Amino acid sequence: MARIVITAQVEDSSSWEEKFRTHGDLFREQTITDIHFSISDDNEVAVYFELDDLEKCMEILNAPVTAEAMETDGVKRETVKIYVLDGQFAL
Repeated sequence: MARIVITAQVEDSSSWEEKFRTHGDLFREQTITDIHFSISDDNEVAVYFELDDLEKCMEILNAPVTAEAMETDGVKRETVKIYVLDGQFAL
């Protein structure tokens, strides 16, 4: 299982969340199995994804369909940061 975190600024967090929740089919195509997110007061979002196939997920993240979804959701594309979580500290 792979894990990634994506952060971004959005135009309107309420609108973003409503539209984000409509992308279940796209997320399944990306092999995403679990999603957690947080929204700050200044319209910044942080989304944690667990997925089965990192290569496939990254391929679809860079595809036009994802760019279109982000635009529809009000994501400020130039603020998007993707972090592949490749380290762990177990207690």
